[in-house]
Amino acid sequence: MLVLDRLTYMHPGQASGYEFSMTARPGEITAIRGPSGSGKSTLLDLVAGFLAPAGGALTLDGRSLIPLAPEERPVSILFQAESLFEHLSAGDNMALGLPAGTPATERAARIAAALTEVGLPDVVRQRADTLSGGQKQRVALARTLLRNRPVLLLDEPFSSLDDETRYTTRALVAELTARHNWITVLVSHHTDDVAALAAQSYRIEGGKLVSEAKR
Repeated sequence: MLVLDRLTYMHPGQASGYEFSMTARPGEITAIRGPSGSGKSTLLDLVAGFLAPAGGALTLDGRSLIPLAPEERPVSILFQAESLFEHLSAGDNMALGLPAGTPATERAARIAAALTEVGLPDVVRQRADTLSGGQKQRVALARTLLRNRPVLLLDEPFSSLDDETRYTTRALVAELTARHNWITVLVSHHTDDVAALAAQSYRIEGGKLVSEAKR
């Protein structure tokens, strides 16, 4: 389990800070809601290691993540913008998620398998700038498969997609979370995304997480 226990942070010049406590379980999606500026991105940055907490605990299966640098944490992140290099092919973008020195045959096989799993077996040589928004998000999801990390952070990943693509992409996220037993934390201001995906949800009020009804 991923556990935040009174994990605190205060931005410079901020009158009051944040204190986050929550538990997220494997194979489930935990949603975080709240208006702009409420601290949703701050929470993700603390889990990812981009911000250092002032106090409290952050553990995965009992192991503290706080001493670990961002690149050492067992965490993948998918943003609203899919973070692909437009001039590279889908396959070359995905290869960036593999360790340097991975043999070419193994690299090609793993990339092909991941793209097949997200329903895009034929785009490996296609330039990223020719892909649709939904395809780009699927390639970014496929890259998380290569990294094989147990925690997936989603920061408004469906906001830039049209309704039909949003529905199919969030269904894929739910499927992959269950299949790979990921601990998935979703930040979204779309109540329908939360209702469709979350096994449990929290909202941020006054810098703290308030648990909402569970499914």
